[in-house]
Amino acid sequence: MSRHPCCLWRAGREDGQISVLILGLFVIAAMLIVGGVDVTAAQLARVRLIDAADAIALDAADALDEQAGYAGGLGQGIALTPTSVVNAAQAHLAARPAPDGVSAWRLLPGTGTADGQSATVVLEGVVDLPITGGMLEALGRTVTIQVQSRATAPLRQP
Repeated sequence: MSRHPCCLWRAGREDGQISVLILGLFVIAAMLIVGGVDVTAAQLARVRLIDAADAIALDAADALDEQAGYAGGLGQGIALTPTSVVNAAQAHLAARPAPDGVSAWRLLPGTGTADGQSATVVLEGVVDLPITGGMLEALGRTVTIQVQSRATAPLRQP
């Protein structure tokens, strides 16, 4: 039984189509894996930045401004000024290395105190992405994460 010439032409044209599908699925799977690894690394760096911002805010909440404390008394909490909070935060930042997965970090405007009782720390970090980080740097781009933390050091009577 012989095949019609148009049927042979159609059968020959479909050869190799499965290879294109397999290649497409491989590319999609690779992109999902790369994206998953980099997103996980960014999330871990964010958590580490939050931990660091919490520690810095707790340290800055104890940064008594002596002039304000002696002039106005202590009241309900330690007397803070924006300068005392920023100075304590900068000292804490300089004394410890950047967390894993963060290549650089700095304090942002907003670090200080709004009420004289609580310390607010706004921190920004440049995240190192393990797979696509080099490609982003070659394009002149970076991934930055900003976090904010607030702490108060209330005074309690014994």
